Amino acid sequence: MGPEYKVIEDTLIVYPPQELDHHSAFAVKQYSEEIIRKGMIKNIIFDFSNTTFMDSSGVGMIMGRYRLIQEKSGYIGVRGVSAAIHRILEISGLYKLVKVCE
Repeated sequence: MGPEYKVIEDTLIVYPPQELDHHSAFAVKQYSEEIIRKGMIKNIIFDFSNTTFMDSSGVGMIMGRYRLIQEKSGYIGVRGVSAAIHRILEISGLYKLVKVCE
């Protein structure tokens, strides 16, 4: 299953695929940028509920979206983080840039 997207008001919710690797991170990057630039998106929430694997490509993809959202004075949020994804977010320092959402 590939990534899924939902827009609620000014927030884009991204549901990354089960494995967020180089190829899927690129797909999320392209499509989310398109949505952000077309719409009135100010915030992004990544829902990792179904994601079991993420490599450095996923970290880079989140950091790139962070830069775009900062231009709009918005925020990046994460939710549904497994222990494995939590570890990657912690080691990479992304928790300094993103909010943990319910």
